[in-house]
Amino acid sequence: MVENRSEAGQVVSDVAQAEGGTTKGSKSAQMQSEITKQRNFEEISANVGSKLDTSPGSITKEDAQAVHRAETRASGGQQPPSSSITSQAQHEAAVNEGTTSSRTTAAPLNSNTQSQVDRQANYEDAASKVGSKLANEPGNVTKEEGDLIHSREQRAFGHTEKGGLAAQAQHQTAENQKAQV
Repeated sequence: MVENRSEAGQVVSDVAQAEGGTTKGSKSAQMQSEITKQRNFEEISANVGSKLDTSPGSITKEDAQAVHRAETRASGGQQPPSSSITSQAQHEAAVNEGTTSSRTTAAPLNSNTQSQVDRQANYEDAASKVGSKLANEPGNVTKEEGDLIHSREQRAFGHTEKGGLAAQAQHQTAENQKAQV
């Protein structure tokens, strides 16, 4: 692992030197950002994974949200697969908070819990679409899409994350609008 980190750092350093230094928006800055996102995910998932292995009853909704945010950022806005550590942490948090009864059978959800589940599903749906568009065709992200993901993230989690998908989408829409003028 250390070799990969050293190699990644060296590649970023080489690119920065070729660019004449690291500046906001440069290729080396983008590379460093991606490396940082991956490292953050690795650190958070190691912590949550350790809790899953040693004390699954201690997993909280906050743990699940932290690993979800980190994994989504590290994957460029793509939603984590159902077999991921995010899904495992979300399930354990639900069991621990009593919103599901066990690993094999889910209890009926009360209206408040169902509403929260729906809000998170709405966010995940929008995040998948907008995140993919942001990664593959950033020049085509619309203001409406930026506003939608901001709204969905706010409703699902009660806040938006600095540097999160909503912030990235809204920043990109502002850049797109500037480019049109």
